[in-house]
Amino acid sequence: MQELTGKQKSFLRGLGQRLSPLATVGKAGLSEETAANLRRLLEAHELVKVQLPGELGGGRTEYGQTLAAAVGAACAGVVGRMALLYRPSETLHPARRLTLP
Repeated sequence: MQELTGKQKSFLRGLGQRLSPLATVGKAGLSEETAANLRRLLEAHELVKVQLPGELGGGRTEYGQTLAAAVGAACAGVVGRMALLYRPSETLHPARRLTLP
């Protein structure tokens, strides 16, 4: 996955504000089942909001980056306990694909 520019991250965070979290990472961390579910969600939506575990403390940004790398996506941002992941989808209908600035 290519690295996102600041303008692209800002654009995706703006879109992500109105999204509800589609996935949750529990206390046990990222399991293979959770990673597979995230891959399916990214293929269907391109932009997915993920709820992170509460006991991460200050390492939420790093955890968001690790999570994104595990599923082949880019982390557009982490705010509180929410991470926003983006990965372009080849199977998504062209009219539903996101066009980054």
